[in-house]
Amino acid sequence: MHVLRLSHSCQGQNAFSKKGKGKMILMENQKDLEQMLTQLQMQNQHLQAIAMQHQSLALQQKEIEAALESVEKSQDDIFKSVGPILVKVSKPDVQKELSEEKEDIDLKMAALDRQEKKVKEKLKEMQEKFQSMVPQGGIGQGG
Repeated sequence: MHVLRLSHSCQGQNAFSKKGKGKMILMENQKDLEQMLTQLQMQNQHLQAIAMQHQSLALQQKEIEAALESVEKSQDDIFKSVGPILVKVSKPDVQKELSEEKEDIDLKMAALDRQEKKVKEKLKEMQEKFQSMVPQGGIGQGG
């Protein structure tokens, strides 16, 4: 993503000049650009939050898969932590519970993937619109 520096000084004018072209961008357009930049930043933060959630779910998924594998290999009694105590449970019950948890996580990850795709598409559209509104020389870069 390109970073643009927006200048807040207009030296007594109601517009900023585009470097080398003499075209003017009205203050209203600068406010629009600043709002759009804020929205872009918010979308980026949203995308980061989705990535963190996805990472957390992936870790949970790996833990459940490791637990399922351990349960399948186990020939001993299986105990489950319930609060501060351990309770003996049957192997099929544990396998069923872990499988259901894994399915839930898989569904959540799929939903996050769809959400991430939508946010990325929206972010791309916003970036393109933002770049089309910004003059080639940038804003407030003398001229």
